[in-house]
Amino acid sequence: MIPFFEHSFNSVVWRFEIDGMTDRVLLETRNAGEKKVSFSSISLKTGEIYFKEIESAERWLTGIETAWDGVLLLHQYRGPNSPNHKGIIAIDQTSGKVLWENYSLSFDHLSVNGPIVFDPRFQPQKLQLLDIQTGSIIRKYERAIDQEYQLQLFLPDPVQIEKLTGLNLKETAIENSVDYLEHNKWRIVSLHAINNGVLKQSLYLINGFSIVFEDLLNIGIQKLQPESFLVYKHQLIYLKNHSQLKVLNL
Repeated sequence: MIPFFEHSFNSVVWRFEIDGMTDRVLLETRNAGEKKVSFSSISLKTGEIYFKEIESAERWLTGIETAWDGVLLLHQYRGPNSPNHKGIIAIDQTSGKVLWENYSLSFDHLSVNGPIVFDPRFQPQKLQLLDIQTGSIIRKYERAIDQEYQLQLFLPDPVQIEKLTGLNLKETAIENSVDYLEHNKWRIVSLHAINNGVLKQSLYLINGFSIVFEDLLNIGIQKLQPESFLVYKHQLIYLKNHSQLKVLNL
């Protein structure tokens, strides 16, 4: 088995979001040395890159908020040392062009009907439904009909080493370092192991007890890495070396 597609980036992939309406993956990449952030848009259906590592007007204090219905929403930060978000910038996922900007509103969550936003200047907080294409307010938020939007994602669980018995993996995992997911006929394993004093992280795709694909995700790392892969619909999506996106069709 070979990847359906893979794309490398010049900076570390800090975050990515999937638009379940368009089946696109939107990535945020960061270069800490140059204090520069950039964004990319890729089709999960074809592997086509719509735009790659484009920069916003704010070079560093901005990031991905969500992606929905062909639009990527970005936010800024209240300050260089603040984790709090402010403002909303809407980017067309195909062209990379700014559709609209609103620095009075903040994003709260994504509903089945679109983004739910609020104006942080007013208390108590009043949630409203936003038109993601135009940036205009549609109406006030209604919990009964504006239920939270859920992507068709499958995430691995941390498991004990005993779960790997009989899989004939090439490495012995470190205790409490295994991510494991069963999806249809597949078993997907990510584990950390030490070889010759070097800590590394590997990924295995297993059919029954047969390894059909494996990849070295990271080597020479200093600590255990967080959750390393996910399955969206019937695609395995993961990062290699923090800067390469790989997608396999399952």
